[in-house]
Amino acid sequence: MDEGKLRFIGVVEEVGEEKARLRIFREFSKGLKGIEEFSHLIILYWIHLRDTEKDRRTLLVFPRRHKVNVEKGVFACRSPSRPNPIGLCVVELVGVDDNVLTVKGLDAFKDSPIIDIKPYIPSIDAFPEARVPQWLKQENNSEKDQNISDDIGISQKNYVMTRNIG
Repeated sequence: MDEGKLRFIGVVEEVGEEKARLRIFREFSKGLKGIEEFSHLIILYWIHLRDTEKDRRTLLVFPRRHKVNVEKGVFACRSPSRPNPIGLCVVELVGVDDNVLTVKGLDAFKDSPIIDIKPYIPSIDAFPEARVPQWLKQENNSEKDQNISDDIGISQKNYVMTRNIG
């Protein structure tokens, strides 16, 4: 099988306490037409700070956010160590200004390349009846408690998680 080629469509330009800015490259800006009609988006981004040969070869991990001391496969958890370091985040769209999107809830670092943007469509993207393992149901260990800076195991001075966890 041939390897595919990705074309990054933009970059995380700024991450603040409440909001983040995504700059979409000019050659892709026409693809934003109509995006303001959606309240939420799915952002796919490259976890560039974990794009190492070691991280790409890692297939078994101990999920950092859970109190389970059992190895799990990277495809059974949200570890940033994986063959292709792709991050996925559902964000609230706050504003669109030409080729710049302002969003809330982005869990990525400044300068993370953006792979793709898709509209969040509840009738397609939400599955309330979805089954998850017991180790994910533990109190105070929900998926929304995840913070990529914890998962990556590094700190970035100007990185602030923009997800409001209540």
